[in-house]
Amino acid sequence: MKSQPSLNAPQQQAVETVNGRVLVLAGAGSGKTRVIIHRIAHLIRLGVDPSGILGLTFTNKAAAEMRHRVEGLIGEVGKQVTLCTFHSFCMQVLRKEIEKLGYTKEFSLYDERDMQRLVQQLARDMLGHEGELPSLAPTRAALAEAANQGLSAEETTWHDTFSKDLYVRLNSSLRAYNAVSFDSLITLTIQLFEEHPKILEKYQDRFRYLMIDEYQDTNPAQFRLAELLAGKYNNLCVVGDDDQSIYGWRGAEVKNILNFKADHIIKLEQNYRSISAILDAANAVIKNNQNRHGKSLWSASKSPELIEVFNAPTDVEEANAVVSRLLRFKEQNFRWRDMAILYRSNALSRQFEMALMQASWQNRDGKWMRGIPYEVFGGMEFSERAEIKDLLAYLRVIANPVDQEALLRIINVPRRGISDAYLDELTKANRSQNVPLWNLLEKEDKKAVKAFVDLIEEAQRRFKEPPFGEAMSWLIEKINYKKAIEEDVKSEKMRAFKWENVQECVNALAEAKEESLQDFIANTTLNRQMHTSQKKTDDKVHLMTFHSAKGLEFPICFLVGLEDGILPHEKSMMQTGLEEERRLFYVGITRAQQFLTLSMARARLKMGKAHPTNPSRFLYEIPKTLFKVTDHKIFG
Repeated sequence: MKSQPSLNAPQQQAVETVNGRVLVLAGAGSGKTRVIIHRIAHLIRLGVDPSGILGLTFTNKAAAEMRHRVEGLIGEVGKQVTLCTFHSFCMQVLRKEIEKLGYTKEFSLYDERDMQRLVQQLARDMLGHEGELPSLAPTRAALAEAANQGLSAEETTWHDTFSKDLYVRLNSSLRAYNAVSFDSLITLTIQLFEEHPKILEKYQDRFRYLMIDEYQDTNPAQFRLAELLAGKYNNLCVVGDDDQSIYGWRGAEVKNILNFKADHIIKLEQNYRSISAILDAANAVIKNNQNRHGKSLWSASKSPELIEVFNAPTDVEEANAVVSRLLRFKEQNFRWRDMAILYRSNALSRQFEMALMQASWQNRDGKWMRGIPYEVFGGMEFSERAEIKDLLAYLRVIANPVDQEALLRIINVPRRGISDAYLDELTKANRSQNVPLWNLLEKEDKKAVKAFVDLIEEAQRRFKEPPFGEAMSWLIEKINYKKAIEEDVKSEKMRAFKWENVQECVNALAEAKEESLQDFIANTTLNRQMHTSQKKTDDKVHLMTFHSAKGLEFPICFLVGLEDGILPHEKSMMQTGLEEERRLFYVGITRAQQFLTLSMARARLKMGKAHPTNPSRFLYEIPKTLFKVTDHKIFG
């Protein structure tokens, strides 16, 4: 569907309402970026100095697109407008003003890796530890959260005194090294403005008109920064959609947009993306949220197309059914890149990747092709994820202990007390004697090495006959891989994501009912190689999570795995609540332009065993009249 040729009445109102605190509630596909750039142009036509306009957003990509479109609309003068991310703006301020906080202007910006090294060194000094450190992931998470919130050691709630002491030392070291962390850019700028009102006033006088995009995604620090900058002239325009606030797990607070004190509220409800049935479904779902600004999307499109819904017997059959529909659309001359498969969790991608790789189809020349090209957007293909590579390396060693690359990958994963220095000595002997490393390990008396050799030998007995799901579950428990993930991964969300991938790996082995272990490994490698050879084409089916899909649109969308426990996600519901999960579903629905299919499975493998499922409770919020086929197995 093409974008609007001119501004509609609410868009025009948002463009022309330039003074005071303005809240623009921009529904999905309602042309919010168009409004922002036209508003900038209108301000300049009114005589506002372009260098006095500041626009803040969240990604460099979004900022670059805005700059490009502003310059395309108003020419060279557009280059004088400051359009950047929150962090980039704060970096510019600190480069000029940070001396007031006791740093020099030549300060270094430490990235995640720099901070990790510094934290490890400080922890080593504090513990008097020369060898391998215990995992510091939970400690690093606590330190980053304190820095993001701009809290002192005394203001922060700590789980242990070690983290508190480390935080104090970390801040002292950063100051001594004349360095700041990425996490602290915004909070340091807030500190600067609050402790030095004249500096704040200088920036208030310079940027008299402030606009913020995606305001529903702001965290407390970003909210505070905006309020400080707008505090003198109160010309603050925020654009966003509370119904698309889906980042509570990383600190965004939907209350910032819900409680915004506005002089003017303008709603953009006309959607230029989707057909009416899709919008009606989205509206029906989101109206069940209590904490929201009321609005309802509508479209001028008169398409009679309805939404398809189906409930497959198993997750394997769900993936195959989706792929058969992709092939049908391809026969109707759609491109692969017109189609997207969206899911709540990255672990769900495996079944669809397998089905895509195994599909056969005819190209325009009538030639039969093996495998549908696809791309996992915002993530890695299933077999490329670190935890899957670890487990596949274990399988390779179990099948072939002299596979040295696989052996070196997993000999100390999880950590089992085999030092790098010790391994270096063994590999030197391995090269000089031209003897497989495994043969040397078998002769070693070191306790940790003997335990590892015993583990592999026991695994070889358990992996003799398919299916291998139970054997894989045993191996994961035996090496305590879940605990290793919990210790090594800072983010709770990432820990859950990795563990879901591990469970999906067990499912894959449980499905290998007739293959030998060697065949399973070989087929996995061949599939990966075949998919790699397809990566050169730009015409690919998109696979992505609902989170990754935000801001994108596709003619054809499949929302898959729509089952309670997956969407709404069982763990996420406890952290960010049912309303954010519903907003996530709303975001998924509104990615579709012309065709939308909703699917689920009546049984899904979990750790290699089939478990019955229930359809997502959100499906019952969509009127049945919007569905092409009402499946009695879904609605009872």
